[in-house]
This record gives sequence, C-alpha cells and structure tokens, in this order.
Amino acid sequence: MDFKALLMGLAFAFMWSSAFTSARMIVQDAPPLYALSFRFLISGLFAIVLARLMGESWRLTRGQWRATIIFGLCQNAAYLGLNFIAMQWVEASAAAIIASTLPLMVAAAGFLFLGDRLKPVAVAGLVAGFGGVILIMGARFGGGLDPLGVLLCVIAAMALTVATLALRGASSGGNVMMVVGLQMLVGAAALIGPALAFETLTVTWTPRLILAFLYTTLIPGVAATWVWFKLVQRIGAIRGATFHFLNPFFGVAIAAALLGETLNLTDVIGVAIIMAGILAVQLSKAPPAR
Repeated sequence: MDFKALLMGLAFAFMWSSAFTSARMIVQDAPPLYALSFRFLISGLFAIVLARLMGESWRLTRGQWRATIIFGLCQNAAYLGLNFIAMQWVEASAAAIIASTLPLMVAAAGFLFLGDRLKPVAVAGLVAGFGGVILIMGARFGGGLDPLGVLLCVIAAMALTVATLALRGASSGGNVMMVVGLQMLVGAAALIGPALAFETLTVTWTPRLILAFLYTTLIPGVAATWVWFKLVQRIGAIRGATFHFLNPFFGVAIAAALLGETLNLTDVIGVAIIMAGILAVQLSKAPPAR
C-alpha cells in the first residue's frame, strides 16, 4: 500500500465517521426525514451533474440498476433514515459505534446464512468486536442511553448488511458517479413519503444547521463516496475496507470534540477492542502478499 492510498484511506474513514456528528447537529434543528430526503436530492443532482461532466452515461447495465435500487433503499433510505431518526435520542458516538460494526455483521451473516468460512483470527475478531460494543453499550445503558434509539441503529446496520451481501461480487461496469447520484435520488424519493406522513416541517434556522447540512451533503455525501471508489480502484475493495477499523475511533473522537459528548475510560477500552476486532476480520480476508 503506497502513501497516497494510505492518505486516501484515512480521509475516507474520517469523512465517513464525521457524518454522525453532523447528522446529530441537523436533527436538533430540523425533522430528520425531511432533512435527509432534501440532502439526498441535492447530493444526487450534484453527483449526476459531475457524472455528466466526467463523460459518464445515463445508460446503466442491469446489474447497475439493481445495485442502484437496492443501495438506494437499504443504505440511503433504511440505514441513514433510521440513523437520523435515532440520533434525535442517542448520541452521535453511540450511533457511530453501532454503525462501525458493519464489517463484523457482514462477516457474521456470511458465515451464518451463506456458508462462508471464517479463519480463527476472524472468529476472534468477531468475538472481540461485538464484545467491545456490549462493553460500551452496557455502561451507557446505565447512564440513560435510549433503548429505542439503539434498536433503530441496530436495524439500520442490519439493512446495510443485507444490501452488502446481496450485491457482493457485483462489478461496477463504469459510470460510478452516475450510479452514486441515482442511488441518492432513490433515497430521496423513498424518504419523502414517510416524511410527509409522520413529520411536521418545522425548521429552526441556525448557523449550526446550515453548516452541518452543507457539510453532510458535500463531504460524507459526495466526497467520501468519490474517495472510496478511487481507493478501491487503487488497492482493491478488501484492502480498502481495512480502513473501517478506524471508524469507531474517529466517530467517538469527533463527537467528543465538536459536540462535547462524554468520553470515559470504558469508551476508550471498548473502542480499542472494537478496532482490533474489525482489523482482525478484515485482515483475515486479505490475500497473501506475493
């Protein structure tokens, strides 16, 4: 792995993890589903314009349309929608910790339902990773962590796990930015119905809301996606996914720095255990060096 790939991986992990803090800011001043649907609309149109400027086509393969619809519904609508709702009641760091277990959930689900074989190091990583989550959440439940919010975050991560396994091995076939933009429009369309049905469009316009919304739309929404695909092109999806082990650290650190969320010794120990577990699972998938 060269130095440029290392910087790209660090940038992706930081941008992905920061989205929980900016989302927490947004839902304090605006209804979550309206805000997220509007965010996807802007991000999607922006990505499509970029795609056209990059010479990409509207014509997608059948596999690309399948990926667009599945990820638009499972990732953008279900995963992010449920997380935005949950962060009305749970801290950004708690949501980030649960979401960061995605590599663990994918590995566990692949073993349980698809017959994937796990190396001993991967099994140890799963035990350690989920053990770290239980350690942190157990302490936080004692401090008043909202059970409904946690449940929504868990269901959100499960939805993204299903999408990841459903599309495993699918090739992009080009038109990456176009697919990203269309996925966002699918998410926007899927969320506006529930927003109209269950939310009241009441917005408290603050500088925090405006800056957080712009940041979430352009940085985690578009820039992080672009960096991820460039990273995958450079070092491959398996090695690229190894950087997910940094997500619990960045997620908790950013929330503590910008939102003043409490960070105690149990959190530090739990995050370190989760990071080690994710790293073990991802490294067990890496092909041997030649």
